[in-house]
Amino acid sequence: MTDFDTDLLIVGAGTTGLTLALQAVDHGARVRVVERRPEAFRPSRAMVMHPRTLELLRPLGVTDALLALGDSAPSVRLHLPSRVVSVSIEKLDLPGTAFPHPLLVRQSDVEAVLAAALAERGVLVQRGAEVVRLARLRQGGARAVLRTADDEPDEDVLCRYLAGCDGPASLVRRSVGGFLGGDYDQEVVLADVELGPAGTGSRAVAPVMLETGVAHVVVGRQGLVFLFNIGERATWRMLATRRAGDDRQPFGQPGPPVPQEQLQRLVDEAGLPAQIIEVAWSAQVRLQHRIASRFSRGPLFVAGDAAHVHSPAGAQGMNAGIHDAVNLGWKLAFAAAAVRRLPETADTPGDTRPGGSLAARPGSALLDSYALERRPADRAVLRLTHTMYWAEASLHPLAQLGRAVLVPVAGPVLPWLARQRRLTAVGLRTLSQFRLRYPHSPLSMDVRASLTPVRGGLARRVLRPGSRVPDTLVRCEGRRVRLHALLARPGVHILLQANARPVPDRMLSPLVHSYRLDDRPGTGILVVRPDGYVGLRAPVLDEPHLAAWLRLVGLPVR
Repeated sequence: MTDFDTDLLIVGAGTTGLTLALQAVDHGARVRVVERRPEAFRPSRAMVMHPRTLELLRPLGVTDALLALGDSAPSVRLHLPSRVVSVSIEKLDLPGTAFPHPLLVRQSDVEAVLAAALAERGVLVQRGAEVVRLARLRQGGARAVLRTADDEPDEDVLCRYLAGCDGPASLVRRSVGGFLGGDYDQEVVLADVELGPAGTGSRAVAPVMLETGVAHVVVGRQGLVFLFNIGERATWRMLATRRAGDDRQPFGQPGPPVPQEQLQRLVDEAGLPAQIIEVAWSAQVRLQHRIASRFSRGPLFVAGDAAHVHSPAGAQGMNAGIHDAVNLGWKLAFAAAAVRRLPETADTPGDTRPGGSLAARPGSALLDSYALERRPADRAVLRLTHTMYWAEASLHPLAQLGRAVLVPVAGPVLPWLARQRRLTAVGLRTLSQFRLRYPHSPLSMDVRASLTPVRGGLARRVLRPGSRVPDTLVRCEGRRVRLHALLARPGVHILLQANARPVPDRMLSPLVHSYRLDDRPGTGILVVRPDGYVGLRAPVLDEPHLAAWLRLVGLPVR
């Protein structure tokens, strides 16, 4: 049997790689994280975290720190040709979650919180370390060649699994498959700036300062302009779209700085009453819309920007990457632990279906489920962002005409629409992926489709395998508690209705928890995966089926 240096080598320490490391460590894996950038800081491109992402991160113990650094009630000023519409995103009609709001937070702050949580677990990011070559091993696992400095010898790292979270130019992805999609003719301009009152050279309607403490948004004929009051090197972060220049830069990577007069021109064309008086930092970033042809190949996996890249529309990039990481991390950890428990003769793939032979190596169905679940989900996100970006910022004549005609026409009704919290919540639920389900996953098992629905808030509709478990008040061990508070720790969670038989001790472990919901009459059970989706439901506690599901995900059953 190969003597591996680590269970999981993660290439890239952005939000995806750090989340993947946390999820894997908390579920028992030995993890090493390498990052070619020598410094932790880089200007943030992502600024919004959606509610479902906060739910996914909660069991990792980082949401309080993120909420403390972000703005959970962001206010937006939407600038139209004839008016300014105020939108306050707070107290939305968004039931079933502890986070009924998006969070305005810098990507760099998210990375700092995740890295600190990893350090508390004894895992430090190795910076200035680049994977220059990698290969799959015939006997299983992967070998990566790590280069840390020109005057030091390269290091060979043997790992059971290797995850590429190394961005759009991913070396790991090139070993996994292709990158399908296309390029945009536009680029994003990013800048940290200081603003003053609009001068005589501005087209602004009045020489006044922009209101601080809010985000300013313009959807104009030429594209998008955002000004966020959360800059990193200056007060304001500017994000704008424009046609890409002739000097085409590598996609997804910050290019050369943008001259101040060009930034001012974008502000003026948007009609914003502001004068840029200082530019602390700026860059241009070429845009593309692509998805990996495969998300895994043997022991190699890709996640986040290494697996899919989008336009900035809908603020999906950081969020989708974290969804990938939370989905993949526990699976890699459970698969690695299951293989470690087997004798040396179990180094070949075997049948891991419920009821199949587990004498051979487990984990194939579990690990295959990552691509089966996440690639369709990420492909849907890509379609959504592509459509939104075409409507918001495309330079196609029809898109420009639509913005020039429809935005002014919609102006009078936008204030009314902004006050319809239930309608706003529908859009937020879509962007946040609350409706995402994995019904066809090999991990979604329904012992009997005619299961009597649980009464009360836990399942006003029947919770089918593959569905997200909503948050609700339940009674457990004589006290009222939010369901997601019960689930806010790593591991698999078995929810028992009031009259269900107890889970046998041989099926419980530090990563398998059982809760009896006293106010939910019935004899049924729901098994909730570590990422908050239903894995198994049954009308009674059926030990063979429960044991089969636990073995399917690589957990021991004594």
